[in-house]
Amino acid sequence: MLSGVKRALLAVSAVSMIFVASASVADDDKTYIIACDAAYAPFSWEQDGKYVGIDVEVLDAIAKASGFKYELKPMNFEGVIPGLISGQLDGAIAGINMNDERRKILDFSDGYFDSGLSVIVKEDSKINTIEDLKGTRAAVKKGTTGALFVESIADKDNVTAQYYTSSPETMMAVKNGYADFLCEDYPVIAYQIKIGVQKGLRIAIPRVSGTPQYGFGVKKGTHEELIKMFNDGLKTIKENGTYDKIVGQYL
Repeated sequence: MLSGVKRALLAVSAVSMIFVASASVADDDKTYIIACDAAYAPFSWEQDGKYVGIDVEVLDAIAKASGFKYELKPMNFEGVIPGLISGQLDGAIAGINMNDERRKILDFSDGYFDSGLSVIVKEDSKINTIEDLKGTRAAVKKGTTGALFVESIADKDNVTAQYYTSSPETMMAVKNGYADFLCEDYPVIAYQIKIGVQKGLRIAIPRVSGTPQYGFGVKKGTHEELIKMFNDGLKTIKENGTYDKIVGQYL
Protein backbone atom coordinates (compact mmCIF):
# COMPACT_ATOMS: atom_id res chain seq x y z
CA MET A 1 0.00 0.00 0.00
CA LEU A 2 1.29 3.45 -0.89
CA SER A 3 1.94 5.89 1.91
CA GLY A 4 0.34 9.33 1.90
CA VAL A 5 3.69 10.90 0.98
CA LYS A 6 4.18 8.54 -1.97
CA ARG A 7 0.64 9.21 -3.17
CA ALA A 8 1.31 12.94 -3.01
CA LEU A 9 4.57 12.58 -4.91
CA LEU A 10 2.91 10.49 -7.61
CA ALA A 11 0.13 13.04 -7.91
CA VAL A 12 2.62 15.88 -8.29
CA SER A 13 4.55 13.83 -10.86
CA ALA A 14 1.39 13.14 -12.85
CA VAL A 15 0.41 16.80 -12.86
CA SER A 16 3.94 17.75 -13.93
CA MET A 17 3.81 15.28 -16.81
CA ILE A 18 0.47 16.69 -17.94
CA PHE A 19 1.86 20.23 -17.71
CA VAL A 20 4.97 19.33 -19.70
CA ALA A 21 2.89 17.57 -22.33
CA SER A 22 0.58 20.57 -22.58
CA ALA A 23 3.54 22.92 -22.84
CA SER A 24 5.00 20.83 -25.65
CA VAL A 25 1.75 20.99 -27.57
CA ALA A 26 1.59 24.76 -26.99
CA ASP A 27 5.14 25.15 -28.33
CA ASP A 28 4.27 23.08 -31.40
CA ASP A 29 1.26 25.29 -32.02
CA LYS A 30 3.00 28.57 -31.22
CA THR A 31 2.65 31.45 -33.63
CA TYR A 32 5.64 33.77 -33.32
CA ILE A 33 5.10 37.52 -33.58
CA ILE A 34 7.82 38.76 -35.91
CA ALA A 35 8.35 42.40 -36.87
CA CYS A 36 9.50 43.86 -40.14
CA ASP A 37 10.14 47.50 -41.06
CA ALA A 38 6.95 49.04 -42.45
CA ALA A 39 8.72 51.10 -45.13
CA TYR A 40 12.12 49.76 -46.09
CA ALA A 41 12.23 48.79 -49.76
CA PRO A 42 13.61 46.52 -51.12
CA PHE A 43 13.45 44.61 -47.82
CA SER A 44 9.90 45.27 -46.68
CA TRP A 45 7.10 47.55 -47.79
CA GLU A 46 3.39 47.45 -48.54
CA GLN A 47 2.31 46.87 -52.12
CA ASP A 48 -1.25 46.23 -53.28
CA GLY A 49 -2.43 45.59 -49.74
CA LYS A 50 0.28 43.14 -48.70
CA TYR A 51 3.90 43.30 -47.56
CA VAL A 52 6.63 42.27 -49.96
CA GLY A 53 10.41 42.48 -50.16
CA ILE A 54 13.57 40.54 -49.36
CA ASP A 55 13.00 40.36 -45.58
CA VAL A 56 9.35 39.37 -45.95
CA GLU A 57 9.97 36.67 -48.55
CA VAL A 58 13.13 35.28 -46.95
CA LEU A 59 11.28 34.95 -43.62
CA ASP A 60 8.37 33.17 -45.28
CA ALA A 61 10.67 30.75 -47.11
CA ILE A 62 12.60 30.02 -43.90
CA ALA A 63 9.40 29.43 -41.92
CA LYS A 64 8.18 26.95 -44.52
CA ALA A 65 11.56 25.19 -44.61
CA SER A 66 11.78 24.91 -40.81
CA GLY A 67 8.08 24.38 -40.12
CA PHE A 68 7.21 27.24 -37.77
CA LYS A 69 4.24 29.61 -37.83
CA TYR A 70 4.46 33.37 -37.50
CA GLU A 71 2.44 36.55 -37.66
CA LEU A 72 4.13 39.43 -39.47
CA LYS A 73 3.96 42.77 -37.64
CA PRO A 74 5.08 45.73 -39.80
CA MET A 75 6.16 48.76 -37.76
CA ASN A 76 8.47 51.78 -37.75
CA PHE A 77 12.04 50.68 -37.10
CA GLU A 78 12.36 52.78 -33.94
CA GLY A 79 9.82 50.50 -32.26
CA VAL A 80 11.39 47.18 -33.27
CA ILE A 81 14.14 46.78 -30.66
CA PRO A 82 12.00 48.17 -27.79
CA GLY A 83 9.28 45.72 -28.88
CA LEU A 84 11.73 42.82 -28.62
CA ILE A 85 13.01 43.92 -25.22
CA SER A 86 9.49 44.39 -23.80
CA GLY A 87 8.41 40.95 -25.00
CA GLN A 88 5.73 42.27 -27.35
CA LEU A 89 7.67 40.74 -30.23
CA ASP A 90 9.24 37.30 -30.44
CA GLY A 91 11.62 38.17 -33.26
CA ALA A 92 12.43 40.74 -35.91
CA ILE A 93 13.69 40.72 -39.47
CA ALA A 94 13.96 44.42 -40.19
CA GLY A 95 17.29 45.19 -41.79
CA ILE A 96 18.98 45.08 -38.37
CA ASN A 97 22.73 45.56 -38.67
CA MET A 98 24.45 43.32 -36.14
CA ASN A 99 26.88 45.35 -34.02
CA ASP A 100 28.46 45.13 -30.58
CA GLU A 101 25.95 47.49 -28.95
CA ARG A 102 22.97 45.53 -30.18
CA ARG A 103 24.55 42.21 -29.21
CA LYS A 104 24.41 43.37 -25.58
CA ILE A 105 20.61 43.19 -25.63
CA LEU A 106 19.79 40.92 -28.58
CA ASP A 107 20.72 37.46 -29.80
CA PHE A 108 21.16 37.18 -33.55
CA SER A 109 20.90 34.54 -36.22
CA ASP A 110 23.61 33.94 -38.77
CA GLY A 111 23.89 36.93 -41.09
CA TYR A 112 21.38 36.75 -43.92
CA PHE A 113 22.44 39.80 -45.95
CA ASP A 114 25.64 41.85 -46.43
CA SER A 115 24.87 45.53 -46.01
CA GLY A 116 26.89 48.76 -45.79
CA LEU A 117 26.15 52.39 -44.91
CA SER A 118 26.06 55.07 -47.64
CA VAL A 119 25.88 58.87 -47.68
CA ILE A 120 23.20 60.19 -50.04
CA VAL A 121 22.91 63.78 -51.30
CA LYS A 122 21.10 65.85 -53.92
CA GLU A 123 22.56 65.52 -57.40
CA ASP A 124 23.96 69.07 -57.31
CA SER A 125 25.51 68.73 -53.84
CA LYS A 126 29.23 69.40 -53.36
CA ILE A 127 29.50 66.64 -50.75
CA ASN A 128 31.75 63.84 -52.01
CA THR A 129 33.91 62.81 -49.04
CA ILE A 130 33.64 62.37 -45.27
CA GLU A 131 35.50 65.68 -44.87
CA ASP A 132 32.72 67.44 -46.78
CA LEU A 133 30.20 66.52 -44.07
CA LYS A 134 31.59 69.10 -41.64
CA GLY A 135 29.03 71.74 -40.66
CA THR A 136 26.13 70.02 -42.44
CA ARG A 137 22.66 68.73 -41.53
CA ALA A 138 21.88 65.01 -41.63
CA ALA A 139 18.48 63.36 -42.04
CA VAL A 140 18.52 60.02 -40.23
CA LYS A 141 16.04 57.37 -39.18
CA LYS A 142 15.76 56.88 -35.42
CA GLY A 143 17.52 53.87 -33.94
CA THR A 144 19.49 52.97 -37.07
CA THR A 145 23.17 52.47 -37.83
CA GLY A 146 22.97 55.67 -39.87
CA ALA A 147 21.85 57.59 -36.78
CA LEU A 148 24.70 56.08 -34.76
CA PHE A 149 27.21 57.12 -37.43
CA VAL A 150 25.95 60.72 -37.52
CA GLU A 151 25.91 60.91 -33.72
CA SER A 152 29.52 59.67 -33.66
CA ILE A 153 30.71 62.60 -35.81
CA ALA A 154 28.21 65.24 -34.63
CA ASP A 155 30.41 67.03 -32.08
CA LYS A 156 33.71 66.58 -33.87
CA ASP A 157 32.47 67.71 -37.28
CA ASN A 158 29.62 70.01 -36.21
CA VAL A 159 27.00 67.83 -37.90
CA THR A 160 23.37 68.38 -36.91
CA ALA A 161 21.17 65.28 -36.77
CA GLN A 162 17.52 65.58 -37.79
CA TYR A 163 15.46 62.52 -36.84
CA TYR A 164 12.69 60.90 -38.87
CA THR A 165 10.69 57.69 -38.53
CA SER A 166 11.04 56.24 -42.04
CA SER A 167 13.48 56.09 -44.95
CA PRO A 168 11.13 57.91 -47.37
CA GLU A 169 10.96 60.84 -44.92
CA THR A 170 14.75 61.19 -44.80
CA MET A 171 14.92 61.17 -48.59
CA MET A 172 12.24 63.85 -48.89
CA ALA A 173 14.08 65.99 -46.34
CA VAL A 174 17.21 65.99 -48.50
CA LYS A 175 15.29 66.52 -51.75
CA ASN A 176 13.45 69.50 -50.26
CA GLY A 177 16.59 71.07 -48.83
CA TYR A 178 15.76 70.54 -45.15
CA ALA A 179 18.90 68.42 -44.78
CA ASP A 180 22.20 68.20 -46.66
CA PHE A 181 22.60 64.44 -46.62
CA LEU A 182 21.09 61.23 -45.35
CA CYS A 183 22.61 57.95 -44.27
CA GLU A 184 21.02 54.78 -45.57
CA ASP A 185 22.03 51.17 -46.05
CA TYR A 186 23.57 50.80 -49.49
CA PRO A 187 21.20 48.16 -50.93
CA VAL A 188 18.15 50.21 -49.94
CA ILE A 189 19.20 53.42 -51.64
CA ALA A 190 20.76 51.63 -54.62
CA TYR A 191 17.40 49.94 -55.22
CA GLN A 192 15.48 53.20 -54.87
CA ILE A 193 17.72 55.00 -57.35
CA LYS A 194 17.76 52.00 -59.71
CA ILE A 195 13.97 51.91 -60.10
CA GLY A 196 13.81 55.68 -60.53
CA VAL A 197 11.74 56.63 -57.50
CA GLN A 198 14.49 58.79 -56.01
CA LYS A 199 15.33 61.05 -58.91
CA GLY A 200 17.45 63.99 -57.87
CA LEU A 201 19.52 62.00 -55.37
CA ARG A 202 22.92 60.39 -55.79
CA ILE A 203 25.24 58.21 -53.73
CA ALA A 204 28.09 60.49 -52.61
CA ILE A 205 29.94 57.96 -50.43
CA PRO A 206 29.06 54.29 -51.14
CA ARG A 207 30.53 52.91 -47.91
CA VAL A 208 31.35 54.89 -44.78
CA SER A 209 31.86 51.86 -42.54
CA GLY A 210 32.78 48.31 -43.52
CA THR A 211 30.19 45.81 -44.69
CA PRO A 212 28.01 44.82 -41.72
CA GLN A 213 25.45 42.05 -41.99
CA TYR A 214 21.74 42.01 -41.31
CA GLY A 215 20.60 39.46 -38.76
CA PHE A 216 17.31 38.09 -37.43
CA GLY A 217 17.06 39.23 -33.80
CA VAL A 218 15.39 38.15 -30.56
CA LYS A 219 15.64 39.45 -27.00
CA LYS A 220 18.89 38.24 -25.45
CA GLY A 221 18.48 34.92 -23.65
CA THR A 222 15.12 34.08 -25.24
CA HIS A 223 13.81 32.03 -28.17
CA GLU A 224 16.91 29.94 -28.73
CA GLU A 225 14.69 27.53 -30.66
CA LEU A 226 13.56 30.29 -33.03
CA ILE A 227 17.14 31.32 -33.80
CA LYS A 228 18.01 27.68 -34.52
CA MET A 229 15.01 27.24 -36.82
CA PHE A 230 15.88 30.47 -38.62
CA ASN A 231 19.50 29.39 -39.14
CA ASP A 232 18.49 25.90 -40.29
CA GLY A 233 15.93 27.32 -42.70
CA LEU A 234 18.37 29.93 -44.01
CA LYS A 235 20.89 27.21 -44.77
CA THR A 236 18.22 25.20 -46.58
CA ILE A 237 16.99 28.03 -48.81
CA LYS A 238 20.55 29.02 -49.69
CA GLU A 239 21.36 25.45 -50.67
CA ASN A 240 18.22 24.95 -52.78
CA GLY A 241 18.50 28.29 -54.59
CA THR A 242 15.42 29.93 -53.08
CA TYR A 243 17.45 32.65 -51.34
CA ASP A 244 19.22 33.76 -54.53
CA LYS A 245 15.93 33.75 -56.41
CA ILE A 246 14.31 36.05 -53.83
CA VAL A 247 17.20 38.52 -53.66
CA GLY A 248 17.57 38.47 -57.45
CA GLN A 249 14.06 39.87 -57.86
CA TYR A 250 15.08 43.10 -56.15
CA LEU A 251 18.82 43.64 -56.54
